[in-house]
Amino acid sequence: MNDQDLVERLVAHRTLGRAPREQLEWLAAHGTLARVPVGEVLANTAGEIRSLYVVLSGHLAVRVDRGGGPRKVMEWWGGDVSGLLPYSRIQSAVGRVSVEEPSEVLVVDRDHFREMTARCHELTAILVHVMLDRARHFTSSDLHDETLRSLGRLSAGLAHELNNPASAVARSARELAARMFEMEAAALALGAVRLSAEQFEAIGRARAQADDPAARAALSPLERADREEAIATWAARHRLRGEVVDGLAATALTAESLDHLAAVLGEDALVFALHSIAAGQQTRQLAKEIEIAAGRIHSLVAAIKGFSHMDRANLSRPVAIGQGLSDTLAVLGGKARGKSLDVTVRIEDGLPEVQGFGGELNQVWANLIDNAIDAAPESGRVEVTATRQRDAVVVSVVDNGPGVPAELGERIFEPFFTTKEMGQGTGLGLDIARRLVRQHDGQIEVDSRPGRTEFRVTLPGAREASGG
Repeated sequence: MNDQDLVERLVAHRTLGRAPREQLEWLAAHGTLARVPVGEVLANTAGEIRSLYVVLSGHLAVRVDRGGGPRKVMEWWGGDVSGLLPYSRIQSAVGRVSVEEPSEVLVVDRDHFREMTARCHELTAILVHVMLDRARHFTSSDLHDETLRSLGRLSAGLAHELNNPASAVARSARELAARMFEMEAAALALGAVRLSAEQFEAIGRARAQADDPAARAALSPLERADREEAIATWAARHRLRGEVVDGLAATALTAESLDHLAAVLGEDALVFALHSIAAGQQTRQLAKEIEIAAGRIHSLVAAIKGFSHMDRANLSRPVAIGQGLSDTLAVLGGKARGKSLDVTVRIEDGLPEVQGFGGELNQVWANLIDNAIDAAPESGRVEVTATRQRDAVVVSVVDNGPGVPAELGERIFEPFFTTKEMGQGTGLGLDIARRLVRQHDGQIEVDSRPGRTEFRVTLPGAREASGG
């Protein structure tokens, strides 16, 4: 192909064809036409990028591995532009650029960029627009990917958190059916022995005492153990055993009150009455356990709903930072407990609201708190505070991990940079957190030394952010 044919192809190029012909002639004169076969790699992760690639025909794709295997994030066809672009700060490839179909590519080395920007203004402007579009694409892709990964981590933690109360509900419901049967059988048996009014009244008093939570709560652990031992001794004396004894031991009844009941009822009616009281007590206890477990499930669902703001339109609105932090900590609580961490939360009263997107801000808190949990040692500490500073809100997340080495402190917000082990971090969490904070007119800072790392996020109050 001669130079004139190459220029004609550039004139017909979908992206660059709008540039003046003389600038396309300059590009053809300073580039090298390459015909590349399928499978050839034009750039690799962390490898230096030296050239602009004008794709004349064929198909290129870039794949990025962020811990879950390579995934195609962008592709170029004939009429597109790839590689290094003028004014781009990228020095190395973010992924592996490979040839998907036999391709023809005009390769322009970056050594010619200075002359190109000085002589080819319209061509340079087109390439800068391509760079901005590509940056927006990668930013959107990174945010989407990190959000999905974050949701995956949160979903795993939420599933673990939900499993315990859900199992408790199922277990208590099964036991409740058996206790209901026992309670019905005991009631029928009591009806058969033809109790007097005085005996019914004695059973009623014993039942009321058994259900008195205040009497049981007033006991110290040692006193409770002594009382349960006394009940077990009394039951053995009256040839009672098994679940009846366990049921009575869980009540506030004392050996003295049981002696009084036995004197009023007699041995035959006593057995049926105690079966009824024990079964009733266990039934109410199981119902209480189901209520507590269901309440925990409701709280977790409310937390994840609040965390994601899935019930609200994607509009900027005043956001309560304290509620967002509470929802985030509820969702991440299982992970913290898995490391036996001491997590403390202090949210100042009367914090101003922040104008913005609640779901995006919760993504910031999730990234910072999740990183703090990862960094803290077993049985370590994580402290989360939210305070007022004039008309702004300052959120601080502190862990007592090993800290960030001073030589790496400037790089922790770089895309794809991570101090975690291979496969444990993508290097996108802090970069995305910083982007989201900046979108809310805020700033994020880090102060780290061995034993204490603090991330501080400062956000303007809603009135200031909205111009009110």
